[in-house]
Amino acid sequence: MTVAVTGLAQVFWGGTYVVTTEFLPPDRPLFTALVRALPAGILLLAVTRVLPRGDWWWRAAVLGALNIGAFFPLLFLAAYRMPGGMAAVAGSVGPLLVAGLGAVLLSERVRARTVVTGLAAVAGVALVMAPGIGTVDAVGMAAAFGSAGAMSLGTVLGKRWGRPAGVGPLALTGWQLTAGGLVVAPLALAVEGAPPAIDAAGAAGYAYLALVNTAFAYWLWFRGLGRMTATGVAFLVPLSPLTATVLGWGLLGEALTAVQVAGMTVALGATVAGQTSRRLPWSGGGGAGRAGGAARSRSRERVRA
Repeated sequence: MTVAVTGLAQVFWGGTYVVTTEFLPPDRPLFTALVRALPAGILLLAVTRVLPRGDWWWRAAVLGALNIGAFFPLLFLAAYRMPGGMAAVAGSVGPLLVAGLGAVLLSERVRARTVVTGLAAVAGVALVMAPGIGTVDAVGMAAAFGSAGAMSLGTVLGKRWGRPAGVGPLALTGWQLTAGGLVVAPLALAVEGAPPAIDAAGAAGYAYLALVNTAFAYWLWFRGLGRMTATGVAFLVPLSPLTATVLGWGLLGEALTAVQVAGMTVALGATVAGQTSRRLPWSGGGGAGRAGGAARSRSRERVRA
């Protein structure tokens, strides 16, 4: 159940393309990123009424900068510099990056099966996005890998640091969205200028992105990170481009070829195969704390419940 619920976050994110192209003003990716993150973060802060304490001021800022502040702009830069298919394929290396970072920062063992499954996920996404793959742009490719790297590092650090006792995933989500939105805000103003005119459809689209696609979806994601291994969470990433492809076919009338269907099968198989680790409790810290902290972790789980 945890895997399925966490995977819903990627399904929601896979719908971003349809909402953006059908409802929002064109060519305003940074403004869209800002509207997705900052209002959602402020709303969650108001709902939870919990602020960071101590080290969590800078930890929340780092996680927000990685998962939101760096991830969104780099992702949009990649999408503008390259065909969406190429950007999606580059982003699908996330499970492999998380596995490598997890070995360094979480002492998680990198199994041969994980590497093979990660490569299968990349291959599957490549087949699905094949019609949109074109000429490689060096800047765009660097941005695509940078966005995947930022999210992967944010995922692993989030698993390493856990969250403070008594603080739920909703509050942690609010911290990160607010911090990330504050990173994007000056960049959006400097690059895109004043906000665009927004009609009723645009307002509805932005509201959906902020409330469902961001606040709710990121809560699901960070909640899942507390209950799964970092690598297991990362293997859910292919669900996003797969969802975008299905929605494009079902709602926008885009073609869906036999090769793409085969790629979906491979990518979904890799996603399922990646969920091989048992459910793990949130860790409150690294090093020795992880080695002998099982009882303390169970105690913290009871407090949060």
